[in-house]
Amino acid sequence: MDQAGLRSRADQLTTAAAQGDLEAVRRLLDSGADPNAANEFGRTPIQVMMLGSPRMAELLLQRGADPNRPDPSTGSLPVHDAARVGFLDTLRVLRRGGAHLDRTDRWGRLPLDLARESEQSHVINYLQALVG
Repeated sequence: MDQAGLRSRADQLTTAAAQGDLEAVRRLLDSGADPNAANEFGRTPIQVMMLGSPRMAELLLQRGADPNRPDPSTGSLPVHDAARVGFLDTLRVLRRGGAHLDRTDRWGRLPLDLARESEQSHVINYLQALVG
């Protein structure tokens, strides 16, 4: 497949992940789409997935998505985003899938810092319990 075709498939996959369309993501992955291919904005499916869908996170991780690839513009990981907006179930899935909770974004913030900034008490409690 040529570069345009690969880019198109990456764009399709990231769009489906962002929309939370599990079946479309599954079909694209089954047909050989790369779970770590970046879309036209340089972001991968796990970076743009619908954060309120732990099942999407599970599917992408099962298919080899890298939960520790930083966003090209912010340096944040999917765990930063999940912590900031309070999606604890997704955060748990990402952690089980190998996501690092001790990495900072471009501004030196950890996922715990973002949870505190946005007053996500359930996420704060979870993250604090992990660090002891």
